[in-house]
Amino acid sequence: MEDNILEIINLNKNYDKFKLSDINITLPRGYIMGFVGANGAGKTTTIKLIMNMIRRDSGKINVMGKDNIKYEMHIKNKTGYVGEQPVFYDDLTVRWTANFAGKFYSDWDGAAFNELLTRFGVDKTKKIKQLSKGMRMKTALAIALSHRPELLILDEPTSGLDPVIRDELLDILMEFIQDERHGVFFSSHITSDIEKIADYVTLIDNGKIIFSEEKDKILNHWKLVKGDINKLDDYRDDLAGLKVSKTGFSGIVKDMDAFKACHDMSLLTIDKISLDDVLLHLAKKENQK
Repeated sequence: MEDNILEIINLNKNYDKFKLSDINITLPRGYIMGFVGANGAGKTTTIKLIMNMIRRDSGKINVMGKDNIKYEMHIKNKTGYVGEQPVFYDDLTVRWTANFAGKFYSDWDGAAFNELLTRFGVDKTKKIKQLSKGMRMKTALAIALSHRPELLILDEPTSGLDPVIRDELLDILMEFIQDERHGVFFSSHITSDIEKIADYVTLIDNGKIIFSEEKDKILNHWKLVKGDINKLDDYRDDLAGLKVSKTGFSGIVKDMDAFKACHDMSLLTIDKISLDDVLLHLAKKENQK
């Protein structure tokens, strides 16, 4: 079995006013990757390319070791996909929706679907239009999980949901990944969700990958450095994602030992970093280029 469940290699997609440029992402089996970026950064476009919902201009996408176009049906049979706004027939019931979806998967497990509905508190006799946004998302996730997928691909699955339902969905993802053959790739602009469950974090901004790193490496080793604006020139060249105000500056240091060897630290404030800090600083810098 191949070690990587998802590989994106030099992926490009051009539109009139937007383009994805040389996207490279690798997700090993047994891990969760959070895919972060501002609205319009390219998250949904990338996910649609993985699912072959739109065609790439160049590059390669391997899912479970197979080309996502040549082996599209095999891959979709083994991939659970949930979009930000799952599409259903609103006037039909949850039960009908599941029976309809199950016809497209060779490993559909109706019993597993019913168990998930019970766990999620979804009434399968209700029409889709009677469900709240949270219940619609739970229904979509139940469908995605009920054909024994190896890979889950989720586009903003927790967006707009209340904290309790968000936690429930994150718990399901954590349970899914306990099988080391599985993988999860999910986009979100809610960085607290990424911090809670992701093993890897990939930041995309303006159609370009800014970084793809282990989450613990970012949170444990990267630091947020702050100082007085009058001292900025002493540190400017060694700060990533520099952010400047009238009175001060802040930036990211990825190697604190090397930074300390070159600079006087007495005039700086060193803080632990959050993914919010990373998103605000690095995406901002990319936009300023």
